[in-house]
Amino acid sequence: MTESDTPILIGDELSAAGYRLAGARVLSPPIEGVPAAFEEARRGARFILITTEYAARLPREALHDARRAGVFVAIVPAVRAAVAPPDPGAALRRELGVQE
Repeated sequence: MTESDTPILIGDELSAAGYRLAGARVLSPPIEGVPAAFEEARRGARFILITTEYAARLPREALHDARRAGVFVAIVPAVRAAVAPPDPGAALRRELGVQE
């Protein structure tokens, strides 16, 4: 496994503990440092996990730019999730123009 094959989690220390044990590289910046940590991860990984609280601190285009560059980005709940992860079904329905 190369360095770029190792998943990176960007999130709080408590959430990061389990991911670290599973072999992920972990970045736990202060909340104001999230955009810089995301750019660092984007340059060095093909698979990024980011907790909902940290993802909320990113400009929307940062996620889109990473995905367009071939980086898989998954938004995951934190251990103490105050923000629910986005509903992928709702996002897909919005993209397709289909409403319930």
